[in-house]
Amino acid sequence: MAEIINLTRFRKQKARADKRSGADANAARFGRSKAQRALEAAEAEKTRDHLDAHRRDKPAPDDAAP
Repeated sequence: MAEIINLTRFRKQKARADKRSGADANAARFGRSKAQRALEAAEAEKTRDHLDAHRRDKPAPDDAAP
């Protein structure tokens, strides 16, 4: 004999699995840990400061009127 299947339970399980796979795809695409974001920000700031230190003409501060 065939096993009786509760269709509501089956639909809910399928919906959960679909949602989980979508979340995993987003995490792989966009997810970075807080430490990784902080490291990238620090590296960008260091690079920007290094380039600014080697400019010939210093940019005017934002507060001063040109």
